[in-house]
Amino acid sequence: MNTADLGLPVSVPSTALFTDQYELTMLQAALKAGTAERRSVFEVFTRRLPDGRRYGVVAGTGRVLDAVENFRFDGDVLGFLRERGIVDEETLEWLAGYRFAGDVWGYPEGEVYFPGSPIMRVEGTFAECVLLETVLLSILNHDSAIAAAASRMASAAGDRPLIEMGARRTHELAAVAAARAAYVGGFATTSDLAAGFRYGIPTVGTSAHAFTLLHDRERDAFQAQVDTLGRGTTLLVDTYDVAEAVRTAVEVAGPELGAVRIDSGDLLLVAHRVRQQLDELGARNTKIVVTSDLDEYAIASLAAAPVDAYGVGTQLVTGSGHPTASMVYKLVARAETAGPGAPLVPVAKKSSGGKTSVGGRKWAARRLDRDGIAEAEVVGTGPVPDGLAGRQLLVPLVKEGEVVAREPLDLPRQRHIAARAGLPLSATQLSKGEPVIPTEYAQPGSGS
Repeated sequence: MNTADLGLPVSVPSTALFTDQYELTMLQAALKAGTAERRSVFEVFTRRLPDGRRYGVVAGTGRVLDAVENFRFDGDVLGFLRERGIVDEETLEWLAGYRFAGDVWGYPEGEVYFPGSPIMRVEGTFAECVLLETVLLSILNHDSAIAAAASRMASAAGDRPLIEMGARRTHELAAVAAARAAYVGGFATTSDLAAGFRYGIPTVGTSAHAFTLLHDRERDAFQAQVDTLGRGTTLLVDTYDVAEAVRTAVEVAGPELGAVRIDSGDLLLVAHRVRQQLDELGARNTKIVVTSDLDEYAIASLAAAPVDAYGVGTQLVTGSGHPTASMVYKLVARAETAGPGAPLVPVAKKSSGGKTSVGGRKWAARRLDRDGIAEAEVVGTGPVPDGLAGRQLLVPLVKEGEVVAREPLDLPRQRHIAARAGLPLSATQLSKGEPVIPTEYAQPGSGS
């Protein structure tokens, strides 16, 4: 959800300059050539998954809808373009009236994808579609990378909740988007209040080492926190000596102490020692939260440890080594003329070097085996085979310029859990491997 869903005021800045200059220079040239109004189809896809990843996660769709809706060239934006001489007056006049009036189809947010999956399809005139390239890719590449990392971490964590706490490790605006994507991918809460305000994500947080260091004694810090936040709070116990801190924490808060947090050391060893100590002190229900540069591999290594929750920062907001999903936005079909009834013809880049693409307006469906588990991502043009008609993945997002697919953020989160559960078990393996299912290209009329 966004602040509008919460009944809160929200400013709506233009997204029109979240673009590359060549989008506008292409527009100007197309207007002069008389080709700008040709009906066109663009698709977003990736040629490959990051090395070793078994699946991707679609995230950022809700932010894409906001960006399309707010893509407006207001007076300040037009003044900047005029001052810099980026485009001519004829083009500026055209931009002043710009409103995307086409259609957008896409995989629903939270769905998984594979190489070649047409996760978003944008249809309209060349002029109105080409301008959206950079902002769409910026959102989808970032958010999908974070959601994929979050999904792997959630798989490794099992039933233990994950806390997103990476705001201080990335750009302040990227932090809000990362928290949103992490929530879609399986995280339960965030420490970032802006993400909670804008998207309604549950927020958490208690204290850092600075709070302990502020006080003359660790006991004084613990007492102040418990007096203020209650016995159910989480006390940070690794500022000095962990064993002494745990003892003091239970003395101050009693066995009703909510949790202790460990942020350094050999987390596996320390967690076992702390659990034993808490139990001996009668705090059997006190939980253990661990932080400290965790990633999916570190989380998996703690599966046998008496840990109740994980806090993840740097590795999450940087995509755990893969900060982009490497998606591209390519023209795959265009009309032969600018006439409203002109037929579409497939187009595609055919150069060497691994950057070829497949032309034509595509559909996508996921073929299941007899047990209802995905066995192939099928992509094709033309009629959809009868056996796949009920398994199509693209849904309408924007119709004739109007957003038709807004949804609460909990729905993509639930959708992702179901989509991941529908993949073969090897999808959740952390060892490097190929995509968990292949992408097959169906030929028109093949019936496959």
